[in-house]
Amino acid sequence: MSELRFMTAGESHGPCLTAILEGLPAGLKLSEENINRDLARRQQGYGRGGRMKIETDKVEVVSGVRFGETLGGPITLRVVNKDHGNWGGRMAPFGEPEGEKVTAARPGHADLTGVAKYAREDVRDILERSSARETTMRVAVGAICKEFLGALGMEVVSQVLNIGGEAVDESTVDRSKLGQANGSELNCYDQAAEERMKARIDEAKQEGDTLGGVFEVTVRGVPVGLGSHIQWDRRLDARLAGAMMSIQAIKGVEIGAGFRCADLPGSLIHDEVFLDKSGMPCRKTNRAGGLEGGMSNGEEIVIKAAMKPIPTLMQPLQSVDIESHKAVMACKERSDTCAVSAASVVGEAMAAIVLAQAVCEKFGSDALVDVKAALAAYNQRLRKAWVG
Repeated sequence: MSELRFMTAGESHGPCLTAILEGLPAGLKLSEENINRDLARRQQGYGRGGRMKIETDKVEVVSGVRFGETLGGPITLRVVNKDHGNWGGRMAPFGEPEGEKVTAARPGHADLTGVAKYAREDVRDILERSSARETTMRVAVGAICKEFLGALGMEVVSQVLNIGGEAVDESTVDRSKLGQANGSELNCYDQAAEERMKARIDEAKQEGDTLGGVFEVTVRGVPVGLGSHIQWDRRLDARLAGAMMSIQAIKGVEIGAGFRCADLPGSLIHDEVFLDKSGMPCRKTNRAGGLEGGMSNGEEIVIKAAMKPIPTLMQPLQSVDIESHKAVMACKERSDTCAVSAASVVGEAMAAIVLAQAVCEKFGSDALVDVKAALAAYNQRLRKAWVG
């Protein structure tokens, strides 16, 4: 059994972005349309910048899939950067450098620390790879993992809860409708809140500023027992939190009730367990966010992530020049005013990848037919233990 893993490569303004996904079972039907739909969702959203008007991301599957079905080998994906043509020799792998060096580091970005760590003299050597453009390939990989989870009865959805302090009234959101098309430009399911968010984004754009926010990812249909309490690095909540924190600009993660757990007594936090009509254990609340003891407990997995404002401001902040060692204003790169809705799609992808890994660890990863059989047998054992 091989471990499900992936790796991405490519620079923001390089010729293309690539990814290799290894360890996915053979026999999974894939839809190119579904992958491209998630790539388009990542590019859309109120507050996105000019780059999204240039790129129309489409996936090219280079290996591992034949006639729409996975073969069990590494799946290689590629997305062309259309904007690369506008950059000429500035991103050439060989030859003499063209264009001016970028030396004014941006506060809040990888710029200053990156040039120090890797001994570079041009911030572009850092910003090209640290750019959130890299998440294009995470979304492509995640879309494939969502197809895999879907074949096993699971679904990954998301919603934006807060932008720049303008928050959704969560009590009014019909969670059963998450994932359904609702015409929202911000992946928001509270129309009144979305209008306030848009006004806040317009205000920030006018001021040359940027905004962050909070999104939520929900995974439905997760079986009991993914992950483990046995070792720290096998705990599913830790892996999901780490995956969310790996997304550019994410500075905080909550599982379920999250930080509210610090304010309330155990009697108001822990989810009581009941028996449903069939005699199986169930919960009427989900403050644990579907995870207990590092394992999935059968309820929806609910993860919130807080995104900081994008570090590239059209009204730059005070910084330093890595060449002259003098005080300067930070450099400006083409950027967005707000990308929280895009980050929510990346969050879906990362959750799907981690869940797909956990599924393969527990039920195997050679052939989809065997994974389905193993999952069915496992669920049958659980049911037999409770209801006979």
